[in-house]
Amino acid sequence: MTETPSRPQVLRIVLVDDQGLMRAGFRALLDAEDGIEVVGEAADGEQGVALVREQVPDIALIDVQMPVMSGIEATRRIAADPALAAVRVVILTNYGLDSYVFEALRAGASGFLLKDTEPADLLQALEVVARGEALLSPSVTRTLIGEFVARPPDRATPPGLECLTRREREVTALAARGLTNEEIAAHMVISPFTAKTHISRAMTKLGARDRAQLVVFAYESGLVTARGR
Repeated sequence: MTETPSRPQVLRIVLVDDQGLMRAGFRALLDAEDGIEVVGEAADGEQGVALVREQVPDIALIDVQMPVMSGIEATRRIAADPALAAVRVVILTNYGLDSYVFEALRAGASGFLLKDTEPADLLQALEVVARGEALLSPSVTRTLIGEFVARPPDRATPPGLECLTRREREVTALAARGLTNEEIAAHMVISPFTAKTHISRAMTKLGARDRAQLVVFAYESGLVTARGR
């Protein structure tokens, strides 16, 4: 089985935001860090997709609301392109866990960041995504679950879970409840490595880019149902 990828020696970033001042701020912060290179900027989603195809960065930081093409549609196109399978999209938003974030996660985003995130938290978040992990902490996952309770997702095209083994379904359901690998291991009386292995296999079988999408799949398929408040 393939291990979780390590962080690239030089983390290549593309910035996509219609606000020039916002891009300049992010670029100044990121360019000041060793091992991070901003390889391009775009002012709308359409330009952003073209730039990502040209540069194939490690991470694309994409604003959710932009002219010409939204960040959600840009994310969808990037995620659907096999040549960009290694690119991780992080959505930038002013509003936290809103409807745009849910759509972005379904479209293939690896997570999201608030635009007023502290610089140290931004850099740490990029490290997390660069390692191939989802930018959703267990606490954020639990908040996400609470939002599913209040606003159930569309079930127009629910993914099939028939391909998963019983154990893979069980760990997927626990992950969707917001448990960490260590908490899943304790619940199932297995090692954290085994829990991680089951999660990784479930992601591979379902075509989930990361844990964030695995949580979405679990709810949209009906494997886990949102409890009423």
